Amino acid sequence: MDSFFGYNYAGKPFAFFDAAHIGALITIFLLNIYLLRYRNKDESVRRKLRLTMAIILWVNESSWHLWNIVHGTWSIQEHLPLHACSVLIWLAGFMLIKNNYRIYEFAYLMGIGGALQALLTPDIGIYGFPHFRFFQTYISHGLLVTSVIYMTIVEGMRPTWKSVLRVAVISNLYLIVVFGINHLIGSNYMFVAHKPVGPTVLDALPAWPWYILYMEAMGLVMFLLLYLPFVIKDWLAKRQTIAA
Repeated sequence: MDSFFGYNYAGKPFAFFDAAHIGALITIFLLNIYLLRYRNKDESVRRKLRLTMAIILWVNESSWHLWNIVHGTWSIQEHLPLHACSVLIWLAGFMLIKNNYRIYEFAYLMGIGGALQALLTPDIGIYGFPHFRFFQTYISHGLLVTSVIYMTIVEGMRPTWKSVLRVAVISNLYLIVVFGINHLIGSNYMFVAHKPVGPTVLDALPAWPWYILYMEAMGLVMFLLLYLPFVIKDWLAKRQTIAA
């Protein structure tokens, strides 16, 4: 069991885009394709599926905290649910159960971008396949993406321009709050105190504090890219209306 749950992992360390990494990404992709079949299911079936996904999200995230508590590594500097993905993983469960549109806006515009970065360049150190941490990371971030795609395609939710504005304003206010918390407790939530230790896309950016401005710009570009399919959809619908 130590090879799966152990803190001092002696197995093969995580490597970007090795067979295990690519396999995890393909599995998440296939899961999204599979869930498209639920568009033809009635509400009672879809509600059970949403509840199942919510429970998996919450249990999986709780297991990460429990693992750290057992190994004596849990701390307020590392494990409070203040990173964007951590907050959205908890909130996504309520989104799924309650069909909550306000949470959906944030999960779609912030969750997909953040989770995709975590899936492509995960901050999991030495914990490669088949360690618990490997599975926990890909379940949490993969299911966050899947839950948003599900709510969009199967349940018919979509963001609007007001969603983009609302998420941009509130996320920046949240960033200010987290910056203050980091200053008080010596943490690095949202990576606004310094760059993460492990290799990430932030390594290509300038030093603190300038990389935060780049993060802001990258976030805005991501919002617009994620909204672009709906811009195209609305434009095509308008053209068809005019043509008719």
